[in-house]
Amino acid sequence: MEAVPLLTPHKMGKFDLSHRIVLAPLTRQRSYGNVPQAHAILYYSQRATQGGLLITEATGVSDTAQGYTDTPGIWTKEQVEAWKPIVDAVHKKGGVFFCQIWHVGRVSTYDFQPNGQAPISSTDKQIPRQPRHDGGFEEFSPPRRLKTDEIPKIVDDFRLAARNAIEAGFDGVEIHGAHGYLIEQFMKDSANDRTDEYGGSIENRCRFALEVVEAVVGEIGADRVGMRLSPFTDYVDCWDSNPEAVGLYMVQSLNKHNILYCHMIEPRMAIVQGRHQIPHRLLPLREAFRGTFVAAGGYDREEGNKVVDEGYTDLVAYGRLFLANPDLPKRFELSARLNKYDRITFYTSDPVVGYTDYPFLESSA
Repeated sequence: MEAVPLLTPHKMGKFDLSHRIVLAPLTRQRSYGNVPQAHAILYYSQRATQGGLLITEATGVSDTAQGYTDTPGIWTKEQVEAWKPIVDAVHKKGGVFFCQIWHVGRVSTYDFQPNGQAPISSTDKQIPRQPRHDGGFEEFSPPRRLKTDEIPKIVDDFRLAARNAIEAGFDGVEIHGAHGYLIEQFMKDSANDRTDEYGGSIENRCRFALEVVEAVVGEIGADRVGMRLSPFTDYVDCWDSNPEAVGLYMVQSLNKHNILYCHMIEPRMAIVQGRHQIPHRLLPLREAFRGTFVAAGGYDREEGNKVVDEGYTDLVAYGRLFLANPDLPKRFELSARLNKYDRITFYTSDPVVGYTDYPFLESSA
């Protein structure tokens, strides 16, 4: 039998993972009215395995956190109750389930905000319109710069969302500090033009992120907290002039809070000798972080096995491949052919198509 490093066990704090293949958080836009739906029970349980780590789609911490149609939240009692059967279904299959909590900040419009107000951010700079996956363009409303004395309320929203996630039965939470959303809008110097204690130096720009971490750790315990970061990426006009320094400062600061894991996104793939390759620039951050390290960003089976085998990362998060192959760990074990994902159905609202209808190995055989 071929050795498959991705299928070796890993001890992540108090969690005994049976393999190193993680379901990455994937926005699916099928939580009508921001409330998780019954069809999510099937979607997540299809992808659950004994001792496998699953991370939910990004889940809003408040009514100002929304920027997309039908994304779930976890700030109301109704939302908490709706998550419970989904979590139970994953646990019945032996899965470990973390809820990714987020706030989109300025990646929003008046339509998504309570009373049609301006989206909140670190800045009042508007995002230029962005190309969409369907060939159109995404427009964003001008944001409102948060006042210094308003920031503790947003930190508290993350704390309460973490408490709600534990009440819903989740094993822990992943704080979304990536992809140009609110936490990154504070963290990165292209979006943060503040002159108070939340702007200027790296320490100041990372202050909001670390206040969120401190509040969440204080509420549910460090052994239940992960964080996702993407220092090297440029999403929705959010980038940094020194991503290595921001990334290193963040992982060293996360060590002080002793959180369970750090989930880091690779830079965009580069073309090397005529083919796309992962740049593999996370090693200094992996070496600095003391907890479990998760890498994401375009990995396939071969590349995932390689980075686990070499100790570049502990776990590998898979998005599109796991979406299209609900039994991805089994397919990797058997080196079986993979279903192709259908990009057109990523963000449709259909409760089945492109969601729970991807075939398993048995049904496709």
